Amino acid sequence: MSTSDRIERDKQVALETLEPSQKDLDHGLELHKEFIVFDSYGFSPTSVPDSGVLAKAIEAGAWPNELQDLTEEMSMTRHLTDPIGLQSYKEAWKASGVTCVFQNAGQEGNRMDRIIKRHARFTYVTDKLGDFVFRAAFPQDIEQAKQEGRHCLYFSANGVPVPQRWDTVAEELGFIRIFYQLGCRMMHLTYNRWNMIGVGCGEDSTGGLSDFGHEVVREMNRVGIIVDVAHSGLQTSMDAAKTSEKPMVASHSSCWSLKEHCRAKTDEIMRAIFQTEGYMGICCIPSFLGGTGDIIALLDHIDYIVKNFGADYVAIGTDVGYRIQTYDDQPKSVQSQKLRTAFRSLWPENSFTPEYQQSWQMQSLAWTNWPLFTVGLVQRGHSDEDIQKIIGGNVMRVAQAVLPDKPSFAFLVTLT
Repeated sequence: MSTSDRIERDKQVALETLEPSQKDLDHGLELHKEFIVFDSYGFSPTSVPDSGVLAKAIEAGAWPNELQDLTEEMSMTRHLTDPIGLQSYKEAWKASGVTCVFQNAGQEGNRMDRIIKRHARFTYVTDKLGDFVFRAAFPQDIEQAKQEGRHCLYFSANGVPVPQRWDTVAEELGFIRIFYQLGCRMMHLTYNRWNMIGVGCGEDSTGGLSDFGHEVVREMNRVGIIVDVAHSGLQTSMDAAKTSEKPMVASHSSCWSLKEHCRAKTDEIMRAIFQTEGYMGICCIPSFLGGTGDIIALLDHIDYIVKNFGADYVAIGTDVGYRIQTYDDQPKSVQSQKLRTAFRSLWPENSFTPEYQQSWQMQSLAWTNWPLFTVGLVQRGHSDEDIQKIIGGNVMRVAQAVLPDKPSFAFLVTLT
């Protein structure tokens, strides 16, 4: 299926679900074009890896870590060298109408070598395609992208980079500033499991931030990086909110009151986050949303926050992206050894259930359907002002608020 056909198929699924009036459809699409659209956590379009290259690597005896690196690099950069892939990449961006994505640009965990690889790959992409998509360093760059009709990436990391030598706290904190200088503007305190900072959402534990974790939050505040607790446990999220002196977020989560899930946040946690003047981004993962598991469920979660807390505290963090599949050189399959699930990615039982893995659900929530998310907000009766906040304004506000008043320098933090 061509990229345009696939985008149109997903669009029709969402339209049939929403059934907007022509007036609401036209107004929603108009607002989507007018406002900055900022995905509070997601993925710019990526490619399926070249399975022929993977097969040759396996035949040559590549180790699992080498294959993972090769797979990621092809996924993130293959479209740069393939005209068909590049055309699909641009089509997906244009269909989404997204100005900026808070890009997952750092692998899950705390190892700096893993985090920096995604930073490097997406920097390479934006260096090559700067006339179309570039790496934004500051909120004014995002405003510039909107004015010029370009797109941009704002870098995020799925973990806090620490050298893990544990000689001094200052040394462990030092790379937060280094990654800020590399363009990282948001970091997960944890992924699903424990680390030296705190407890992930996948743990059956009431533990919260460690002493070191409190220092991490303070250093992120000082340097100018947004604290993200999307994958953190409830107590860790609460502790972070109490410690942070700047707005913090759950960039891609859901409301516990609508669907009990380890990745959801309770009203108590959301209130604590919002008291920092942060926000919660609602994701596009059916299992996390519950209900109908489609675009309607996404809107239900947004409505819940607006009605209970206000439009200043919600965004859309899709946690999905467009996968370019329109390559003509793909062998049917690649045989590789079966590997155990990585510790960092272990999920509690029943995190993903069959009723929320239907193709039509994901099609209605496709990243290229972003304009119809805005149409849905119009249907729900949200004002133009509130819609502007929800689809990008709140993320822009926090991105500006966390920036330091003056440049920071290494190891000046006072440790207790």
